[in-house]
Amino acid sequence: MHSLRGIGEWPVEHAATAVVAASGERLGSDGNLDRPYELASVTKLLTAYATLIAVEEGVLALDDPAGPAGSTVRHLLSHASGLDFAERTVRAAPARRRIYSNSGFEVLAEAVAERSGIEFPDYVEEAILTPLGMAATTVTGSPAAGATSTVADLSRFAAELQAPTLLDPSTLAQATSVAFAGLVGVLPGFGRQAPNDWGLGFEIRTDKHPHWTGATSSPRTFGHFGQSGTFVWVDPVAGAACIALTDRAFGAWAAQLWPEFTDAVLAELHG
Repeated sequence: MHSLRGIGEWPVEHAATAVVAASGERLGSDGNLDRPYELASVTKLLTAYATLIAVEEGVLALDDPAGPAGSTVRHLLSHASGLDFAERTVRAAPARRRIYSNSGFEVLAEAVAERSGIEFPDYVEEAILTPLGMAATTVTGSPAAGATSTVADLSRFAAELQAPTLLDPSTLAQATSVAFAGLVGVLPGFGRQAPNDWGLGFEIRTDKHPHWTGATSSPRTFGHFGQSGTFVWVDPVAGAACIALTDRAFGAWAAQLWPEFTDAVLAELHG
């Protein structure tokens, strides 16, 4: 895909990208696909997916209490628990505001570990990384932002997000639909969004503006970006996913270039 060569013009030292079809076929790539990058908040996709597997395995349920009073696993996954971004301080009652929360994902991982009796990094390894052959991926830091991976590994995960083998398709469909619709909140790097739609661990594109995906991305697009300069999106209408990993922190450069890049990718896919 010619559009993928655009990352060569990004103001970063290293970058790699790939587009993956719903079939799992890699439609194109650029850069060193085996170079590891810090994922930052793209880590949350792995944490959410492992939690959903734990739900299917009966370790816990989406409506089990977790986090502050009145909050559940579902609230934590969808940034609706009321917990602060970084501190375990309650900023709102559950399901009143969309407060993007690293601390909420840390509480979530602790709940999975406590109820499964398995350390959370080991749970992710057993539930996702080993079955998908993601040998270059590690989750050794915070379950909110501490993983490292490669484009090659995330290509396998992107295929899983389009045609799940580790989850029932109905579970993934629920996770990539809006939870607690209508909540207002701040999308980091892009300001207040009304509504600020999220699924269960996945940010949902809907009609957000401004946004890190493209102007032509379908409202059903879901995924996540990381402050380390990384993103993964899946556009079910386009029938494809895109991964881009860099070694430069997110900033104005990314807010401008990522949507342009995404629109170029989608234009080529729609060809």
